[in-house]
Amino acid sequence: MIATDDDGLIRLQKLLAMSGVASRRKCEELMLDGLVEVDGEIVTRLGTKVDPTTAVIRVDGKRLPPVSPHVYLVLNKPRGVVSTMSDPEGRRTLSDVVAHRPERLFHVGRLDTDTSGLLLMTNDGDFAQRMAHPSYEVDKTYVAEVDGEVTRATVATLLEGVTLEDGPVTVNEARIISVSGRGKGAKSIVELVIHEGRNRIVRRLLEEIDHPVRRLTRTAIGPVQLDRLPSGSLRELTHDELGELLDAASL
Repeated sequence: MIATDDDGLIRLQKLLAMSGVASRRKCEELMLDGLVEVDGEIVTRLGTKVDPTTAVIRVDGKRLPPVSPHVYLVLNKPRGVVSTMSDPEGRRTLSDVVAHRPERLFHVGRLDTDTSGLLLMTNDGDFAQRMAHPSYEVDKTYVAEVDGEVTRATVATLLEGVTLEDGPVTVNEARIISVSGRGKGAKSIVELVIHEGRNRIVRRLLEEIDHPVRRLTRTAIGPVQLDRLPSGSLRELTHDELGELLDAASL
């Protein structure tokens, strides 16, 4: 934790520097240039003190997460792992994957057992609940290997919207990554960006347009990218990633 005065406050430029924004001198310059905002107001007075646990701070428009005892993690969930912390059937769960962590972690949303990829983990219950709520869902990017040859017409169909038994699905973006083979033996790899998180939504969507999924990976949630994080590994969210998610969840 960052050391504060007896009243729980800290000089703003010191907090910025300790948070890794820049050197103390450079942080002072940012303040004087009117690029630092606290709770909606631009702060230029160098002696200003703030509460590092509650102040909503932005530097050049970007949210700086508050000082917190919580952890916010990215997990590359392996295929075959159940998105729960326990399983009465004895299957491998998220608890097994994160057993080395000392915190009591929650998963933000879920991925079905056969889907791999990006899952957020945290010990901040409010954050987990808010991020999983339909009102605050952010864009999610998936890469799917599917049966059949996906064409430009298929992409157009996806972007026009497909209706499933539980309602229409809006696809924000869709693109073809590759197509191999022809006829019945063809397979394609496509990338989809969708906003919602209904159960098995991507698999059901692609099944509906006659392209059953062979393999599915979630590669991004909002600003958070999976990149080359190995399967089963964790990393912490960056300040910029966490800041954007806190804004998206109105926290």
